[in-house]
Amino acid sequence: MGLRTKPRANLLTAGQQAMQSLDITFRPSAELISLVRCFAGDFYARIVPHRDVAHRLEIATHELLDNAAKYSADGETSLAIQFDARASAILVRTENRAHDPQITRLRRVFEEMSIAPSADAYYTDSMRRTAKRKSGSGGLGLPRIWAESEMDLKLSVNGPRVTIVAQGRI
Repeated sequence: MGLRTKPRANLLTAGQQAMQSLDITFRPSAELISLVRCFAGDFYARIVPHRDVAHRLEIATHELLDNAAKYSADGETSLAIQFDARASAILVRTENRAHDPQITRLRRVFEEMSIAPSADAYYTDSMRRTAKRKSGSGGLGLPRIWAESEMDLKLSVNGPRVTIVAQGRI
């Protein structure tokens, strides 16, 4: 099926470890991305006490994974989810190899986000720009994640390797 998982700990129960982690590396297809979304949604439902927060995390994870898969130069994408119950913190990380045009576009998006007055303002502006486009990518994935998940987003580029991290408190 092309899916490898490396769970680092069992799901959190009373008295168990506070840090939960999941790593998945695969060559995604639309079907596999959908399966991973369901899997991540179940994972969040078990470890996050608030249903709304778990749902927002599921959507953010799906968006990050879908973008990483869509722009992967070699077809391989990795996803990591880390939950620290003691700190009430969550981290979602995607990694892939990307071509220079996609890396340039990502850097521009992250630069725009860094100077935007707020996540909501940037998302609204991105929706306006997308409505004026005649074709191409909508470009709403990262702005949506930033606005709706209320997580901080970070970009790291090392050669063709792109890492996007979304993290926040729950």
